[in-house]
Parts: sequence; C-alpha cells; structure tokens
Amino acid sequence: AMASTNTPLGVAQPAHIHRGSCATIGEVLYTLSPVTAGASETTITATLAAFKSSLPLAINVHKSVAELGAYVSCGDVTL
Repeated sequence: AMASTNTPLGVAQPAHIHRGSCATIGEVLYTLSPVTAGASETTITATLAAFKSSLPLAINVHKSVAELGAYVSCGDVTL
C-alpha cells in the first residue's frame, strides 16, 4: 500500500512499477491500482525472489490518465 499527500480530489492517478530507477526510468513491469484520494493498494503476483531479480525498480505516479507524460512522484524500490 502507498499513500500520497496533496493529491487532486476526484482524479485517478495511474501508478506503475518500472524497470530502472527514477533517474533512468524504463518500461512498465507491473501496473498498480491508480492513486485516488491519496492512496493505492495493489497485490503483485510475483515471488520475492523474482521481484528482487528484477531490481533496479522504481514506482512512478502520473498526474492523470489524460496527462500520462507528467510524473508527479517517483521512488526507487529498495529491499
């Protein structure tokens, strides 16, 4: 689960786990539930070993469906 502050009300913000880091974002590996009202929760069906073998990874949140090219937050995954 993730939480965000200062998010626009009533706007679903697409979120993904991408290959690479925030500095070198790559293709989408996992699509997450959109962030709505500052929160999102998604269950990923991958083993921890498979997830770790995919590192480096970054979680990226987009401004809206209409503005997918605008990123509003990004965080590198660390385990």
